[in-house]
Amino acid sequence: MRFHDRPEAGRILATLLAASADRRDVIVLGLPRGGVPVAYEIARALHAPLDVFLVRKLGVPGHPELAMGAIASSGVRVLSDDILRQLAISAAEIDEVTRRERVELERRDLAYRGDRALPSLAGRTVILVDDGLATGATMEAAVRAARQSNPARIVVAAPVGAAETCARLSAIADDVVCAMTPEPFQAVGLWYDVFDQTSDQEVIDLLNRAREF
Repeated sequence: MRFHDRPEAGRILATLLAASADRRDVIVLGLPRGGVPVAYEIARALHAPLDVFLVRKLGVPGHPELAMGAIASSGVRVLSDDILRQLAISAAEIDEVTRRERVELERRDLAYRGDRALPSLAGRTVILVDDGLATGATMEAAVRAARQSNPARIVVAAPVGAAETCARLSAIADDVVCAMTPEPFQAVGLWYDVFDQTSDQEVIDLLNRAREF
């Protein structure tokens, strides 16, 4: 099975999350940017509020698409020891990538949220959504950062994910819902017909539209 695009993937994923519909304690948080169109469809189907949860992948120097870790806006940083060891990446290189990505994290926070604070997560069921789980580094950072706000439950949701990544995330989240865990996995984009980059403006527009739910 392949998804046509992120909205279709979100609608399919929403059917697997139907038990969370019409519950006042549920909040859906999309990981920008690609996770937001998926999360929008889930929030709409569940009649739940939508917001963004800001995380940034830390790309390997010279190979930015390969994640060596991730950061979240709360200061959480998750690193892949295996990648760092295999590629002999220095502490100075890690710190430089982290510094650069924190600047982008702050830019996106201002662009998407302005002076609006993230809603309280305490005691709530938080559904963290991305468009796919490859290494899972950004989602792991999101889960660990969200835990700091004392939610009742954290559910990781993605249309497609590597089986080993979903298994690893199940150790730190309360539930992991993946519509597909194909073997071989290879890359998230292979499981979509349309996988264009999501723009900042699209994220902003979807957040604004979600306020009408």
